[in-house]
Amino acid sequence: MHTILGANGAIANGIAKELHNHNINLRLVSRNPKRIHDNDELVSADLLNAEQVMNAVKGSEVVYLTPGLTYNIKVWQDQWPRLMQNVINACKAHGAKLVFFDNVYAYGLVNGWMTEETPLNPVSKKGAVRKQLAEMLMAAQKEGLPVIIARSADFYGAASPISFMNVLVFEKIAKRQKPMLMASADKKHSLTYIDDAGKATAMLGMSDTSWNQVWHVPTADNPLTSKEMIAIAAELAGVKAPGYTLLSKWMIKLIGIFMPVLKESYEMLYQNEYDYLFDSSKFNNAFHFDPTPYRKGIEETLKSYGVMKK
Repeated sequence: MHTILGANGAIANGIAKELHNHNINLRLVSRNPKRIHDNDELVSADLLNAEQVMNAVKGSEVVYLTPGLTYNIKVWQDQWPRLMQNVINACKAHGAKLVFFDNVYAYGLVNGWMTEETPLNPVSKKGAVRKQLAEMLMAAQKEGLPVIIARSADFYGAASPISFMNVLVFEKIAKRQKPMLMASADKKHSLTYIDDAGKATAMLGMSDTSWNQVWHVPTADNPLTSKEMIAIAAELAGVKAPGYTLLSKWMIKLIGIFMPVLKESYEMLYQNEYDYLFDSSKFNNAFHFDPTPYRKGIEETLKSYGVMKK
């Protein structure tokens, strides 16, 4: 039995589909879980409730932690550590192994490529929370809990309609509107194709040799600038390459007064002001995995909007 905590999100669904392809029994856990396959087991649970998490994990061989908490620093500081402790305690009690799907916030601003060996040096409050979670997992690992931390760059893809690149670029092009960019247009920015991320996380959970390590999920190794992404998307959609609206820091701060998600994004703008380079060669080499090329990923994303060139 493999159990997904935070079921029915984009990553969770990708994990579930890959596990199902390998005939692994699935338990999907969230407040209101929904079946993906006819034989999925559903468990309703609040991950902030220790007793409910304990019951949800019982009988599991591997647990995947993939919830998406409200993008608000106060919520993160309050809920993430409590949730993580509940899951660690339940996995220890029931002898389950734990895979945590993480992002790169804890690395902070990195000069060069982010690798699994990059020190945790957050420069944001959200990054500090992510570092705290990683430290909790590493402490649990030293106490005997088998752990994997699977980290991803920012997402894009048809299965991730609310990712910043989907919302600000691909959806805009699909609607024949001018794309919007955050802070800069000329910095290289690695993006993980979301289908690769879910599949890879499941592969890690099924592997006997991946435990007690950090892994970067597969991501194409030739990151593009936002302007280059726009040009490719426009070509594939059969439209004239549009201009773009560049949201400067002061504009984002001003708009953030009225849009909470932009207010919460302000401290993360360093990820757009500098090159954001994500190395997944460890995974690619270990699992002989070829990440989805950007052009192919953009094509599949545009197909989901129904605007591919004839």
